[in-house]
Amino acid sequence: MNPTLHQFIVDYGLWAVLAGTLLEGESVVVFAGFLAHQHLLHLPYVMLCAFAGSFFADQALFFLGRRYRDHRFVRRIREKPAFEKALAAIDRYPHGFILSLRFLYGLRTVGPVALGVSNVPPLRFLVLNAIAAAIWAICFSALGYLFGQTIESMLGRLHGVETKLAMAIAIGAAIWVAYHLLGRRRK
Repeated sequence: MNPTLHQFIVDYGLWAVLAGTLLEGESVVVFAGFLAHQHLLHLPYVMLCAFAGSFFADQALFFLGRRYRDHRFVRRIREKPAFEKALAAIDRYPHGFILSLRFLYGLRTVGPVALGVSNVPPLRFLVLNAIAAAIWAICFSALGYLFGQTIESMLGRLHGVETKLAMAIAIGAAIWVAYHLLGRRRK
């Protein structure tokens, strides 16, 4: 994750989660879930902000595709190779596409615009988008929260081992550097 974005979330909390889901997506929500485990944010509020940001972003992109299909921004999206693939998937599996859209790499912007251009009724998109946004927000927030638990339990078990681990890493790095330096001299 971008260190600036990380600091933005730490400084602005839930507002940053809401804004971050519009820009960065999963990494913001996972990190916010981690911060919830650290008791810096409240997990249900993280989930709610992630839901709202994701839901409204996709609704806005759907609306752009539906209402402004000839606008320069929409035309640029329509020229992407993924756009035709998205339209083909929408024709075959409209409900499945809407529900899985957030989990498919490379379709976060293209997908809702393609749905707006397609014949999917706005009310159907609204309902399925809300369901998908809720699933997405819960999954990625919980992932960050569970990641926080895992790190905490690992550090608890490794307490006192840090020095030995650091020494082993330093010795390994020294051996690796010596091996590569001697290898260069032989050539």
